[in-house]
Formats: sequence, structure tokens, C-alpha cells
Amino acid sequence: MSERKPLTPEEISAIVDGFDPIDTAQMELLAKLPPGKRIIPMLQATEMVRAGLRGAFRKKFPELSRPEINMKILEYLTYMDNNYERI
Repeated sequence: MSERKPLTPEEISAIVDGFDPIDTAQMELLAKLPPGKRIIPMLQATEMVRAGLRGAFRKKFPELSRPEINMKILEYLTYMDNNYERI
């Protein structure tokens, strides 16, 4: 079996067309964190997406209460089935 050399960030970026280059400094910082803390940036990003959707749904459905808007967001994220136009 031959030894494989790891791909460089530039090689990976060339393979995965359309993505930004890998931020190796950020990856090294995350790798040093315990698993419980590595997930925090992902949780923050998903909360930002939900907040954006909440604002968009509030504009689209001004008559709905916050719990009703939250249910629409849950439905949108769960099914992603063209019931709603992309916002």
C-alpha cells in the first residue's frame, strides 16, 4: 500500500470548486479546543441564520405571533420543500 501525502489547502480548494480557501489558522485554533467548545461557532452561525429567517418571515407574515413565526421557520428548515419562496 502506498503512502498518501496530505492535501494542501490550495489543492483541496482546487478540488472543491466554488468554496473559499481553507483558513488554516482558524482550523488550527479550533483543533486546539476541546470538542465541547469547537461546536460553539457552528451554533452561533445557525442562530444567525435563524435570526435572519425570523426577520424575513416577520416581514412576510406581519400578522403572525413570534411562536407562529418560529413554527414556520421550523417547518421551512425541516422540509425545505418549496412551500415558501427563498427569502
